[in-house]
Amino acid sequence: MDDADSHVAWLETKLAARERTIAALMRRVQSDQAHGGSAFVFLEQNVVLEQGIAKRTLELAAQKLALEEALSELRTTHAKLVQAQKLEAIGHLAAGIAHEINTPAQYVNNNTVFLQRAFAQLLAVVDSCLAVVHAAGSGPVPVELIAEADVVVRNARVDYLRHQVPRALEQSLDGLRRVTTIVSAMKDFSHPSAGEKQLVNLADAVQTTLTVARNEWKYVAEVETDFPEDVPSVPCLRDEFNQVVLNLVVNAAQAIGEANNDGADGLGKIRISLRREDDFVTLRIADTGRGIPEGIQQRIFDPFFTTKPVGKGTGQGLAIAYSVVVDKHRGSIRFESELGKGTTFIVSIPIVDDGQRRPKLP
Repeated sequence: MDDADSHVAWLETKLAARERTIAALMRRVQSDQAHGGSAFVFLEQNVVLEQGIAKRTLELAAQKLALEEALSELRTTHAKLVQAQKLEAIGHLAAGIAHEINTPAQYVNNNTVFLQRAFAQLLAVVDSCLAVVHAAGSGPVPVELIAEADVVVRNARVDYLRHQVPRALEQSLDGLRRVTTIVSAMKDFSHPSAGEKQLVNLADAVQTTLTVARNEWKYVAEVETDFPEDVPSVPCLRDEFNQVVLNLVVNAAQAIGEANNDGADGLGKIRISLRREDDFVTLRIADTGRGIPEGIQQRIFDPFFTTKPVGKGTGQGLAIAYSVVVDKHRGSIRFESELGKGTTFIVSIPIVDDGQRRPKLP
């Protein structure tokens, strides 16, 4: 849990304690009044006590208001921090997404230019053949006209176009499908959930995130997925779960990149699986990086903790992942790591969201 969440919990506990103090004082007054008594001393003590309670009540009310304002401010700040991290991630992905779109768009453009030229050549062939047909309808076809048509057909390289035009069309359609897939994935990835949980197929959510983040991992790793069809959908904040997956996949790719010299020593592996485990759906994201040193394993979910150089990491990714999984979904997030072999992050999301479920213990 990050510092903001800890502070919020502390403020809520302190506020509840204040309210219990007020309630206890009021019960004491009511108890004294119920026992009656006509002694002047009792009345005087009662008046003093009531005055003290009134004063203390005002003080506690002021403190309660201050605590509520501080609590509201902390929640607002935390929400802004989460949104800023999401926007930062999307901004970081923008260049990669542009590259992913540019590649198929480029060969769609090249094929379109080719098809434009091919159409002009084939149209010339059609025109020359029509001229021969029209001439044949009036009598013998002039030899010159036949020779001219033969030249046009040979120059058009009809046999070549017969094979290349269908290929160009198929490549163009494939490129357009890739662009459509990327744009659709980006739309799904960034679509806000407005704080309302909906049943989400986690396999679809993971695949969407992999598509959006493809430029982050494709140069250093191959991705293997294992998503059984019997894994149920879960109540989830889709955009925030996508953010968790993105953070874990990017971390895995960076860990592998450090281990294989950014792909120069061969591609690593990112293995992603989903399983139903009791009342939870569990996501595992495993990498073949160097692993996490034991000395820092207790700190990796701490806000602002990062082992990356300045400018390459803010230390917010795993802290926000923890907050999203544990605080917002009542699930759990943990990891297993071995130096020289890699790390596996394990995220469990409850299948039923009753608002009271205890997090799954590691």
